Amino acid sequence: MKKYGLNLLAALFILLAVNASAQKAPAGKVWPAAKANAWYAQHQWMSGADFIPSSAINQLEMWQAGTFDPTTINRELGYAESIGFNTMRVFLYSLAWQQDKAGFKNRVNQYLAIAGKHGIKTIFVFFDDCWNAGANTGKQPAPKVGVHNSGWLQDPGNRLNNPGQTAMLQAYVTDVMASFKHDKRILLWDLYNEPGNSNKKEASMGLLRKVFAWARLVNPDQPVSAGLWDWSFETLNTYQALNSDIVTYHDYTDEASHLKTIQLLKTHGKPLICTEYMARTRGSKFGNIMPMLKKQHVGAINWGLVMGKTNTVYAWDNPMPDGSEPKEWFHDIFRKDGTPYKPEEVELIKKLNEKTK
Repeated sequence: MKKYGLNLLAALFILLAVNASAQKAPAGKVWPAAKANAWYAQHQWMSGADFIPSSAINQLEMWQAGTFDPTTINRELGYAESIGFNTMRVFLYSLAWQQDKAGFKNRVNQYLAIAGKHGIKTIFVFFDDCWNAGANTGKQPAPKVGVHNSGWLQDPGNRLNNPGQTAMLQAYVTDVMASFKHDKRILLWDLYNEPGNSNKKEASMGLLRKVFAWARLVNPDQPVSAGLWDWSFETLNTYQALNSDIVTYHDYTDEASHLKTIQLLKTHGKPLICTEYMARTRGSKFGNIMPMLKKQHVGAINWGLVMGKTNTVYAWDNPMPDGSEPKEWFHDIFRKDGTPYKPEEVELIKKLNEKTK
């Protein structure tokens, strides 16, 4: 969710390591480039958003039984359908599964049914190193006024590298993935969002290795990936690139910088999906980035759909204590009633998605 400055030398180092080490990847496990490209060719250009309903402050509020909100999910995925979006990236949460395994999977299936009705496939995310390290099930906190993602939860957060949690985390990943491993409504499994964030750095390597191993044991029909995001993390990035079936990445920089990222990542021959972009005040906008992604045949998943409890209209490091609406939204496309923040952006998105109705 945060993109640090692109270090081209570090990025080049990663790519050289990927190319030099390609033969070391476990045979029969990581998809070869030919299989990855054949899979990508079967799909229309992927465009969409990272999605959480406006009624949820975090992943627990989205998925717990008492606050799961299919009415809002249906309405807001309708907004996405109306502009031609066909892909949503959605974060799951281990504690929601642990407290109610069958119910959690039923809610995932209910979400998938709603998304499918709107012609939308889903990228599900298992783990995450962003924002708040501590989580408690039950009622979630109210948003902090004017603060970006004040209630978003890391997963496993402060349970990272706790040996007593490993069996539960493995059971969580294995159960969810095995239950939906043949489900065509799921586009891809994103195993770990921004490993090493929150100053964890290589402390996240152990769980990163484990989650890839657990996923390979399940052997889903869908590809698995973990997105590159901080180019100073050579060890993490090299492992992610070597073990991902499809290369996914995050980039919140302007067009020139983002294009360099794409050019570097294309050198190892697999399809690319940008699973986070679009931070207006940082020069990453629909007007300059989305057309470039389409031209480069890169999937385009921006952060944020509807203005809501996550407060992602506010910038990462620029809180507004009075809670007033920022002059320029950081993320998000729609107000809760479906009115677009910028009608010209919506028209561009529809045009790029060839949405004529």
